[in-house]
Amino acid sequence: MRIRFGDCVCDSGTREVFRGGKPMHVSPKAFWLLEPLPENRPRAFSKEELHHRIRPDTFVSEANLASLAAEIRHAIGEKGRRARLIRTVYGFGYAFSGEAAEEKRTPSARSDYRCRVIWEEEEIPLVEGENILGRDHDAIARIDESTISRRHARIVIAGKTATIEDLGSKNGTYVGGKRVEKPSRLSDGDEIKIGSVFLTFRVLSPEQSTETVRETSRNVRGRRIKTGPRSKES
Repeated sequence: MRIRFGDCVCDSGTREVFRGGKPMHVSPKAFWLLEPLPENRPRAFSKEELHHRIRPDTFVSEANLASLAAEIRHAIGEKGRRARLIRTVYGFGYAFSGEAAEEKRTPSARSDYRCRVIWEEEEIPLVEGENILGRDHDAIARIDESTISRRHARIVIAGKTATIEDLGSKNGTYVGGKRVEKPSRLSDGDEIKIGSVFLTFRVLSPEQSTETVRETSRNVRGRRIKTGPRSKES
């Protein structure tokens, strides 16, 4: 979803904030704080709710929450007493105060390249846009493993480009043995590590095809992974 307010846009699909058409730097934690506010305006979110969204596995202090709110205000161009959109509800939490509207994304040409992640014998197709990896029931690949956070990482597919981002997980996300500190580009064959689980990122070209695999939910070495329906592609 893309929400426009003033000259800013919050894009929950690409996890980006734009001001005046230019992307602004916002940390993953700050985006988790911002995302629900304009989408659910004028509802106020408690500090406890926001703590859980940002880091469900660890404690986030009140001071850190205030720092994230300040980071968001800086990104959207609010300063000092002119800060109006991100409203502090004293003694409770934060809310969005102002006019906002959903902005429809301009349809882009569909890419013939198809991406997936492979875990042991499982092949998990990825969709255009956001793909969540973790223990959450809504994750594209739900891996029930104690070292993995509910929303551990996300892979964003945009045409032929794929990027991976850690979502503030407790045990981190790694690509090629290096910890992911910011959204990073993925290439065919890259090894991804989330918690103690290793995945391989693959790109299927238009000339290749895969066989149909029914929707499945099974245990692999004591860990549960759930994948969605797949169809033969050519």
